[in-house]
Amino acid sequence: MNSELHVVLGAAGSVGKSVVEELQRRNFKIRAVERKKKINGVETVNADLLDLEQTTIALKDASYVYLCIGLPYNTKVWQEKWPIVMKNVISGCEQAQAKLIFLDNVYMYGPAPLNIPFTEMHSKKTISKKGMVRKIISDMILEAHSAGKIKAVIGRSADFYGPNVINSPLYVSFIERMLKGKAPQSLGKTNIKHTYSYTKDNGRALVTLAMDDSTYGQEWHLPVSKPITIDEIIVEINKVLNTDFKATVIPRVMLKLMARFMPSIKEIEEMLYQADYTYIMSDDKFRKYFPEFVVTDFETGIKQMINSFKS
Repeated sequence: MNSELHVVLGAAGSVGKSVVEELQRRNFKIRAVERKKKINGVETVNADLLDLEQTTIALKDASYVYLCIGLPYNTKVWQEKWPIVMKNVISGCEQAQAKLIFLDNVYMYGPAPLNIPFTEMHSKKTISKKGMVRKIISDMILEAHSAGKIKAVIGRSADFYGPNVINSPLYVSFIERMLKGKAPQSLGKTNIKHTYSYTKDNGRALVTLAMDDSTYGQEWHLPVSKPITIDEIIVEINKVLNTDFKATVIPRVMLKLMARFMPSIKEIEEMLYQADYTYIMSDDKFRKYFPEFVVTDFETGIKQMINSFKS
């Protein structure tokens, strides 16, 4: 076993779990960090990343730190807590002299509609408050790297899906409903193309970036499967479930009414531009740099996702 310590923050999350699996496959030394949970078979430290002392202790002796946590999907929470988490993690990495690998999303890109496809070089003039937070924290990482405080790399994921991923839009809007015999519901047009990242691919890709020193100081789009429409996604789910559903679109007037009484819908409102336009993320940079990396095709990934919930 390699003696270098790989610390995974948010190890019980959708992508953090996949990072742990890839590190185990490579026989690396692992420490999982969670607020309260324990990870079976892996040294686990419970820590609140909003607390600098707890964060520093959790990252002690780390060589690599994977920041894969998720905060509640709430703008105010993101604005208040993400910068604190990032500041503490950067400080902890600096003290441990650890490399930081950050799982990011694509919210900072804008204005909408985005280029087709959009690359890492796309303008970051987002129209959403959540996107502004993502821009702030990704800048914090790149500035810390440029200043020589830490070595850091950013892996940016499209909307992800995968086994047991309950916070994927493909589960909440489609799979969960269809498993209950209900028609899938869409927040936007069902005939426009989007790209999605498979969680197990994300985990493998983050470790791949981490282990190549030449990737640091850069932003990388993590690999995606082929662009696909919601109508095509429903066809693939129907094949697995042996059903014949079609997606219904929730009218925007209805969404606005729902947002008055349902905080979760209100939080989604500012991100609806992603559902109104073709939204294709380019992973060319990653694929050209790592040509031997095999990306999971959507048909295989969605089948594995559905089967994880069926069982």
